[in-house]
Amino acid sequence: MQAFLKGPSSISTKPLATKERGAAGAAGSSGEGRRLKPIPWVEKYRPKNVDEVAFQDEVVAVLKKSLEGADLPNLLFYGPPGTGKTSTILAAARELYGPELFRQRVLELNASDERGIQVIREKVKAFAQLTASGSRSDGKICPPFKIVILDEADSMTSAAQAALRRTMEKESKTTRFCLICNYISRIIEPLTSRCSKFRFKPLSDKIQQQRLLDVSEKEHVKISSEAVSYLVKVSEGDLRKAITFLQSATRLMGGKEITEKIVTEIAGVIPKETTDELLSVCQSGSFEKLETLAKNLINEGYAVAQLVNQLHDTIVESEDYSDKQKSVIVEKLAEVDKCLADGADEYLQLVSLCALVMQQLTQNT
Repeated sequence: MQAFLKGPSSISTKPLATKERGAAGAAGSSGEGRRLKPIPWVEKYRPKNVDEVAFQDEVVAVLKKSLEGADLPNLLFYGPPGTGKTSTILAAARELYGPELFRQRVLELNASDERGIQVIREKVKAFAQLTASGSRSDGKICPPFKIVILDEADSMTSAAQAALRRTMEKESKTTRFCLICNYISRIIEPLTSRCSKFRFKPLSDKIQQQRLLDVSEKEHVKISSEAVSYLVKVSEGDLRKAITFLQSATRLMGGKEITEKIVTEIAGVIPKETTDELLSVCQSGSFEKLETLAKNLINEGYAVAQLVNQLHDTIVESEDYSDKQKSVIVEKLAEVDKCLADGADEYLQLVSLCALVMQQLTQNT
């Protein structure tokens, strides 16, 4: 009986499964043909060549000369995040080597990779010692050197940086190094003296607005001019952050127009009304009200570090406070920021800050 039951089921299910697989495969292949692979806009609109790099004229000029046939020095790019440091060297490397040789000639290591002294001595040294020919398959001139990109080099240990010195000198005929960092003071002196240093400036508001409008146009995003201006303001010269916020806001709105209010929510910025209310409560002199407001701020999920930054701008730009009051409050803001960075409790730091602001604002009344 069991054999009888097993037999037909095995015969009938196999062709069906094959048909289903075939149908799924056909649907999948046609879907893949129609649909492009979704990628973050930050990667999608990363500069493909040196000319597309915005606002960094000195670096672009040097790299253009090297692309025309002049030799490339060892480079050190430093500056705030999101200003185009990694994008610039990757775009230059792609133009130098073309898509075929790019993977063979460029070694990129960043903070997520293991970059201790052992890796510098073995992996980087082995790559640097390989010789490179000066020809490309498309007939264009190809430089006879390779490029090692060490992104976020300021997170490397001093020992690893010291191990890099000798390799940079010894393999100068076959390899060029490009160190990228946010803080040049964390790179040891012997390395900085071996490189041409270029500071990447925070992008100007006008350049950022233009780039955001270009991306919005290409992605068919409806966004108000106030929202674009506010995006530029909250990203503080970091174009990567601005484009990420724009993409997040687009996904949230689902085709509707992006407004300033939506950008505020996406960016985690504390509304101006809330900071104004906090200062008015401090001015009232009621500690009970202050404690209640502080609890509400924490419960609503606002980051105290963000509040510190916004209060700093509000107090420094305000004309309602004397210079002495400003100096005492700003000093306290710096202390709170340091404590928060060290992992202190947000509520206690907020109450401590507000108590001092209240003391300063009520002592003359």
